[in-house]
Amino acid sequence: MATRRGTSPAAASQGSVLARDSGHPSPTTGEGVAERFLLWAVTGAGKTEMMFPLLQHVLEHGGTALVATPRRDVVLELAPRLAIAFPHVSMVTLYGGSDDRWQRGQLTLATTHQLLRYRQAFDLVVIDEIDAFPYHNDPMLAFAAQAVCKQEGKFIYLSATPPLLLQKEAARGLLPHAKVPVRFHRHPLPVPFRLETAPVKHWLQKGRLPASLIQHLFASIHRGAQVFLFVTRISHIQSLVELLIRRLPDIPIAGTSSQDEERSAKVRSFRATEIRVLVTTTILERGVTVPHSDVYVLDADSSLFDEASLVQMAGRAGRSKDDPCGSVVFTSPQWTRGQKRAIRQIKRMNTLARKKGYLQEVKH
Repeated sequence: MATRRGTSPAAASQGSVLARDSGHPSPTTGEGVAERFLLWAVTGAGKTEMMFPLLQHVLEHGGTALVATPRRDVVLELAPRLAIAFPHVSMVTLYGGSDDRWQRGQLTLATTHQLLRYRQAFDLVVIDEIDAFPYHNDPMLAFAAQAVCKQEGKFIYLSATPPLLLQKEAARGLLPHAKVPVRFHRHPLPVPFRLETAPVKHWLQKGRLPASLIQHLFASIHRGAQVFLFVTRISHIQSLVELLIRRLPDIPIAGTSSQDEERSAKVRSFRATEIRVLVTTTILERGVTVPHSDVYVLDADSSLFDEASLVQMAGRAGRSKDDPCGSVVFTSPQWTRGQKRAIRQIKRMNTLARKKGYLQEVKH
C-alpha cells in the first residue's frame, strides 16, 4: 500500500514494521495469547493513518479488525476517515446510542465501553490513546479490551503518551515497539514556556486578567492563530469568557465543555475561524486538529493536569504544515514536576527526531 499523506518520514514504513515486529512473540505473552505491539508516536504524527496498511492487510485476507478509541467525539471524527480509506469494507460505528449497535462488520470503530459486547471476535485490535480515560486505571475496561482479540490475533497500542507500565515494558524489551518522534511536516514539536501568574480563581475574584497573558493573547490573535485556552474547571469557563470579551471585544470568543450540548457546533465554528478563542476543558485535549493554533494551559500546576495531559494539550499546536511552529504557554503560580516532565518529554522527542535526521531544519 502506498504511503498516505500525513505520515512522517519515520512513519512511512510503519505498516511493514508493525507487520514484521508484531510477528515476534512477546515475552509477556504465553501460548494462545494475542501478541502485542506499541506504536509510540508524537501528537500529530498521523498514528491512525500509520495503521492503514496493517488494517488493509488484515481485511484483504478476510480478517476482522477493531479500532477502539476513548471518546465519542474521536469516534465521530475517525469514522469518515476510515470510510474513505476502506470504501469497499463493511464498517460498523459503535458508541452510546449508535444506530449500528446491532450490526456486525468487517471493520468496527467503537468507544471503549462498547468492547464489553465482544469476546475473542477480532483478528486485529487497535487501541487508540491507550493512556486516555476511560482505559487509564480501569481494570475492567482494560480486561475487556484484551478479551476482544482472538487468541492468535494481534493487539496494537497507539499513544503519544504511553502509560509508565508500557514504557517500562518497551524499555526492557518485553513489548515490541516503534517510536515515531516527528510529525509528518518534519518540524519540531512546539516546546511550552511558562508564564508565572496567579491562579485563575484569583483573576475571576478580581475581575481582571493578567497583563502578561493579555499581551501574549494579542500576539496570538495578531498572527491569525486560533487560540485554545484550557482550564481545570467547568465552573470557570463562562466567567473567563466574559473577562476575555471585555479585553478583546472585537474577537469572537466562546466556551465549551462536556456539559455543553452545542460543543460539536462550537468546535466546527472554531475550525472555520468563526470563533477565534475557545475556552475549554480537557475534553478537547486529544483527537481534535485545528490548523494554525496556539495553546494556553491555565493553572498548569493543577493536579488535574498530569504529564500526559499537558503533553496532549500542547500537542494541539503546530499540527499544520502551513503553521508548524505554533506557541504553547503554561500559566501557573508554581513550577511543578508535571510541567517539567511534560516539557522534558517534548524536548526528548525533538532531540531524537533531530538525531535520526527526521527534522527539516529551518534556514535563517
